[in-house]
Amino acid sequence: MSILEIWLLAISLAIDCFTVSVTSGIILHRIQWGNTLKMAFFFGLFQALMPLLGWFGASRFNHLIEAYDHWIAFGLLCFLGVRMIRAHFQSEETCCFDPTRLRVILTLAIATSIDALAVGISFAFTGFNTIQSLSAPLFIIGLASFLLSIVGNLIGVFFGKRFHLRVEIFGGLVLIGIGVKILIEHLF
Repeated sequence: MSILEIWLLAISLAIDCFTVSVTSGIILHRIQWGNTLKMAFFFGLFQALMPLLGWFGASRFNHLIEAYDHWIAFGLLCFLGVRMIRAHFQSEETCCFDPTRLRVILTLAIATSIDALAVGISFAFTGFNTIQSLSAPLFIIGLASFLLSIVGNLIGVFFGKRFHLRVEIFGGLVLIGIGVKILIEHLF
C-alpha cells in the first residue's frame, strides 16, 4: 500500500470524526480548545488503535467480530443520535447531550472507529506482517482523524455562531445516518 493510498484511507476513515466534530462545534457555539483537543485526541487515538486491534485479532477473533461490529456501531450511533434529538426538545438547562463530557466523547470515538477495526482486519491480509510495518499507517490514520476533528469543530463553531444554529435534530440525524450507512455497507 502506497503512502498516497494510506492517506486516502486515513481521510476516508476520518470523515465520520469530522462530521461529528462539526455537529459538536455547532452545539457548543464557541471555541473551547480544551474540549476540542480532547475530542480530537480521542478520535485520533481510537482511529489509530482500532486498526491495530483488528490486525491483531484478525487471525483469532475475526469470526466473532465480523458478524457484529456493524451492529455495535449502528447501536451506539443511533443511541447518541436519539439523545441529541431528544435534547433539542428539552430546555438548555436539562439538555442530556453534552459533547464536552468524556463519556460522550469516548462513546463517539468508539462508534466512529468501528470501520477502522475492519480496516485493521484487512491489513492482516494485505501484507502488513509486523507491528513495525503498521506504525506509519496507524500514525497517519490517527493524525488525519485528529486534524480533521479540530477543523470540523472549528467549522461547526463558526456556523453555529454565525447562523445561531441549534441543530441537535440535525446532529442526531447525522449520527443515525452514519450508523445506518455503516450497517448498510456491512449487510450488502
